[in-house]
Amino acid sequence: MQYPLLSEYVSVITHASENLDQLKHLEVVQDEHGEPYRSSGAFAVVFKMRDPRTGQLYALKCFTEEQEGRAEAYRKIEEELEVAGTTYFTSMRYYERELFVDSSVSSESEFPVLLMDWVEGCTMELYIREHYRDSYAMEMLCYRFCRLAAYLRSQPFAHGDVKPDNIMVSDTGMLTLIDYDGMFVPSMQGESSPTLGTEEFRHPFRTPELFDATIDDFALASIALSLRAIALDSQLLDLYGAPDRLLFSANDYRDLAQSKVMQAIWKLVGDKDLCKLVGLFVLAHAEQSLASTSFQLFSTTRPEKPVVVPLSTRVTKEDLAEAYIDEYGVKFSPDRKRLLKAPDDLVSYTIPSTVTAICDSAFANSFFGSSISELTIPNSVTTIGNSAFTRCEKLTSLTIPDSVTAIGDRAFLWCKNLTSLTIPNSVTSIEDWAFCECYSLTSVTIPSSVTSIGDSAFYWCKSLTSLTIPDSVTSIGDSAFFFCWSLTSVTISNSVTYISDSAFGHCYNLTSLTISDSVTAIGVHAFDSCSSLTSLTIPNSVTSIGNSAFSHCTSLTSLTIPNSVTSIGDRAFSGCESLTSLTIPDSVTSMGQSALYGCDNLNQSTREELEDRFGKRIFWR
Repeated sequence: MQYPLLSEYVSVITHASENLDQLKHLEVVQDEHGEPYRSSGAFAVVFKMRDPRTGQLYALKCFTEEQEGRAEAYRKIEEELEVAGTTYFTSMRYYERELFVDSSVSSESEFPVLLMDWVEGCTMELYIREHYRDSYAMEMLCYRFCRLAAYLRSQPFAHGDVKPDNIMVSDTGMLTLIDYDGMFVPSMQGESSPTLGTEEFRHPFRTPELFDATIDDFALASIALSLRAIALDSQLLDLYGAPDRLLFSANDYRDLAQSKVMQAIWKLVGDKDLCKLVGLFVLAHAEQSLASTSFQLFSTTRPEKPVVVPLSTRVTKEDLAEAYIDEYGVKFSPDRKRLLKAPDDLVSYTIPSTVTAICDSAFANSFFGSSISELTIPNSVTTIGNSAFTRCEKLTSLTIPDSVTAIGDRAFLWCKNLTSLTIPNSVTSIEDWAFCECYSLTSVTIPSSVTSIGDSAFYWCKSLTSLTIPDSVTSIGDSAFFFCWSLTSVTISNSVTYISDSAFGHCYNLTSLTISDSVTAIGVHAFDSCSSLTSLTIPNSVTSIGNSAFSHCTSLTSLTIPNSVTSIGDRAFSGCESLTSLTIPDSVTSMGQSALYGCDNLNQSTREELEDRFGKRIFWR
């Protein structure tokens, strides 16, 4: 089949409702030039789309080159990913004759498309280029990538082209694989690979006939080793890196004995994690796969202080070997104080009153999801560990007793059917990602005992409708309520002094916002794309407004900046297309590039006055 030209795709996507069939409810998202937001590759172009009914963003992939067996391959991949249940991949669906294009180069008029969830963030390639000199950022990236690698190694499928350009890094650091053209799933057993992957990340002897669940192994080992090495010595990327690779080139793979990169890495083997990753890489190079090893070998040390709790929530192999197992198959420490692990098929359970700590991942199942639907937590429990209830998808409600003082990172991550939750007054902090992607959570009561809300704590709680943050809260983490698009009103406590980066970004339905007069600074992207916000009062306490803080607040019509503000960041109000009235006091001495870009409805006298004060650059892109 001959496919349309890129220009023809752009033309028809501009009028998506007229040219799409089953997806005609979607509308294209435009870039800053008013053109369809898109990215092009060698074989396809991807458009950013939005469902105006829900605000959900999608990636619509349109093909420019033929690939034999594409439809059947995507059908098999779709079936596999439907049950995978992981944030490392996006959902996808292939539509055979979906898009009408009156093409000048093809005799066909109906063409296939692939629909995927849109992944916000940047590619790992770009992230590395921007952060490679930050050792902590690189250590965290390596840690997260190794977790991704361990996940892939434990699965019966493979991505087929793992490389930094095919991994998205979100604002919260979460990793998501994109571009599934070369995937292997079990139903493809015996077929040949449609692509061999990128040369700088594949084994030098890989052939199309080698097409199974191990095809990612070499790339995973190479990238993990490179990331750890860069974290230890950023100059390695300066010396050996290139735009199309990390440290290793195809020539390095062909002769490791002569590889200058390998010689430089050997000097760093005093680091325990790097030493382990060197071993995995050498084995993967020798055997083309890691089939003879455990995926757990990708486990590396998380570069942050451990949470201090009365009893450790970390579970070791020794703990499990010495565990007491009750009649339900639940494992405990010998003294019955720590609940170590519950079986995945456990449906209903009452935790014994001897337990004081629910350990990390105790009820979690990252693949199929836990079966637990009814759970009683006794008043003896004081600590809920990291990821304790991750992917407990059948859990709809839960009572956390007043005895609990600590809820760990990712404790309820992806409990997508949890509808309501009361956090007891004993809890003082809500940790990072604690309720991230609890899609059905409609209401939450944050008690006055809580002093901090962690990064991405309620990220993508898309059913949450209203929120009152008590005066006890002094800090709100980055992206804490990002993508809570059902939120209509927010009251920020009188103790918060800084509204952090992306804290309420993309809360599309937020119409009412009260910022207390304790706030002195509004962070980067703090209220970005709050497109339903019609009015706003910035208190006299605020002295700075960060980059893109209110960008794309498209319903905002008037605004008065108080005399306390001295600086307004780049793109702070860009895309506020309905803004007609704006007052900026003499106290503002700094106004960033493109601060008012796209504010085309401002009255002319205001524009002229602001241009005289700050220059035309504030209206330019």
